[in-house]
Amino acid sequence: MTRNRRRGGPTTRRKGVPPTRAVTTASRPWGLIAASVAVAVFAVAVIGYAVVQVNRAEAGKVTALEQISGVRTFEEPADAGHVPTKVEYPQNPPVSGQMDGDWADCTGTVYDVDIRNENAVHSLEHGAVWITYDPERVDEDGVAALRDLVDGTGGLMLSPRQGLDSPISVQAWRAQLTAESATDERIAQFADFMAFNPENAPEPGAMCQNPAFVSAPRVADEV
Repeated sequence: MTRNRRRGGPTTRRKGVPPTRAVTTASRPWGLIAASVAVAVFAVAVIGYAVVQVNRAEAGKVTALEQISGVRTFEEPADAGHVPTKVEYPQNPPVSGQMDGDWADCTGTVYDVDIRNENAVHSLEHGAVWITYDPERVDEDGVAALRDLVDGTGGLMLSPRQGLDSPISVQAWRAQLTAESATDERIAQFADFMAFNPENAPEPGAMCQNPAFVSAPRVADEV
């Protein structure tokens, strides 16, 4: 007698046929991919911006004084020793020659008074760059631009001087540049190239600090 299979009972597996498994597709981490792409794009943008800025800076950088138009150079003075008296200079402001034994502070110093030639020339001997401006011909914005250039930058000093042949005159040892405007890019080029230039000044990099002079600067025409 043959038994009937129960309905709903277990089914028999065919021999040699593997069981059927559900196939699941792994989902891709789209959020992580998008974030990685964004980071990469940002990095490329930052690097590109940095390269552009460096190229711009290098474009205005000079490697020789002759590359700055309008610079006048002078012969080495025969006597550049220290003297306690007033000195008559051929240039105004002077660029070299005899000097006072005390130098003007040139640690990025901004003076509100017309400092004495003899002390300023000693600073030039140390490799400083001295920027002067005529307060009657340079407006407040121009003075502010010159202050921003000088303030806190070692080897530079700024002071007013009336009666200049041009609104702005910039001095280094045996070199001088005149400018009509504080926005003239040659001023920064001259200052950057000539400050502590070992091929120019007799004592490049010599001490520029002189706190006593900052607190009580000697002024022009003072003996």
